[in-house]
Amino acid sequence: MLACLFLLFSCKNESNQNVAIHKGDIFISETSTTQTDKHISSLNAKAPTKHSIISWNIRDFGQSKNDTEIKAIATIVKDFDIVLIQEVVAKHPGGAQAVAKLADQLNRMGSKWDYSISDPTKSPSAYMSERYAYLWKTARVSLKGKPFLDKELSSLVYREPYIAHFLFKGTSKPIAVINYHSRKHDDHPENEIQHFLDYNKRLKTDNILLCGDFNLNEAHPVWNSFYDNGYKNAISNTPTTLKMKCKDGNYLNHSIDNMYWQGDFTITSAGSLDFIQKCENLTKARQLSDHLPVSINFNLE
Repeated sequence: MLACLFLLFSCKNESNQNVAIHKGDIFISETSTTQTDKHISSLNAKAPTKHSIISWNIRDFGQSKNDTEIKAIATIVKDFDIVLIQEVVAKHPGGAQAVAKLADQLNRMGSKWDYSISDPTKSPSAYMSERYAYLWKTARVSLKGKPFLDKELSSLVYREPYIAHFLFKGTSKPIAVINYHSRKHDDHPENEIQHFLDYNKRLKTDNILLCGDFNLNEAHPVWNSFYDNGYKNAISNTPTTLKMKCKDGNYLNHSIDNMYWQGDFTITSAGSLDFIQKCENLTKARQLSDHLPVSINFNLE
């Protein structure tokens, strides 16, 4: 499958220059990303980047993913320091096993990785329940304490967020990372998201990164209170889901995956990673996921 799957790392770029890289039997056309979002006033794309995080809703991440697909996923995420995954299967052990296989594959690619998997979320039904996962490079970042599902919100959300505290090497303050997959768009995810505004008080930190699939975009009114309280969004007007079929050369759909942060972050680049490249690859690409991953590169003050 890899021989016929072309992966494109693509984001909006000031120079629009592509760099072709050959990694094993996967051809990756890679572009740098620069964020033009109006909420980011301190963005400096030329600043050297120290840290990076990628977040991805990998549809049905479990026993349906074969070894070739696990390798393709690992190739996409391996250059980042921390990987967040949503939609890990909870109904059977295949979800946790797939995360372990991904960690094993990443460990074969030049860096040492560790990982953590959540318990199944306490959702209204077994069909809604999922797990989350974190994977991280141990030479770049360390886990502080044990990640946990936010039980305080279990009666207010369909899938309670999975929270971890990480300390990047060379920094003195841990950051709180919230891994989240909301209820569907027509179930009003804003009714869940509104409860995240006090995380800085509850987690006793101002360095917060809220990541995942929100099933609404960064312009939804629910975010206004977050922006008023110092949060910023990583990407804007950037579709992150895949259509079933291409239409007029377009295979991207809704702008719902994102990252929102508060604290001592200086974002040097942010964007989605488009691993499709052309319409002919859409069917095979959807075997990995129906979402694009989103990522940020940043420094911590």
